[in-house]
Amino acid sequence: MKLQDFVVEKAIVAQLKGVDRDTVIRELVDALIEAGAAPRAIKDELIKLILDREKHGSTGFGKGVAVPHVKHDKIKGMAAAIGCSAAGVDFNALDKAPVYSVFLLLSPKNKPDDHLHAMENIFSNLQKDTFRRFLRQAATVEAVLDLIQDADSQQIQG
Repeated sequence: MKLQDFVVEKAIVAQLKGVDRDTVIRELVDALIEAGAAPRAIKDELIKLILDREKHGSTGFGKGVAVPHVKHDKIKGMAAAIGCSAAGVDFNALDKAPVYSVFLLLSPKNKPDDHLHAMENIFSNLQKDTFRRFLRQAATVEAVLDLIQDADSQQIQG
């Protein structure tokens, strides 16, 4: 599974407006809904589920990245939004550092293997210093898309 298989182009927010975790999560859920990747009727439920997940343990994994995620039976296909924050957002990350890049993943409840594959792909890319650095520097949707295409074609190394 490639990033391009589930990252929703219309849900890439190259310059997040939100300055705190909850606002950023709402902004990215809104982007996925506007892109048609999630039904508007479950917006509040998705946000609540994601925020509840954050209360049990931050998805801010350190090194400036966070990967909030949720499974829901009304989600038909894997869908991820990407948000970039130049200023950084307090995600209560494990390393206590600000988060600059957020992948928000929505998955169908009945496809746990797809969820795991998508998470593995996201994490394998976020482990690469070069990928994180370019994602943090991306100021446009096009720059994020170029990075995803490079990552999918294995052009980005550690």
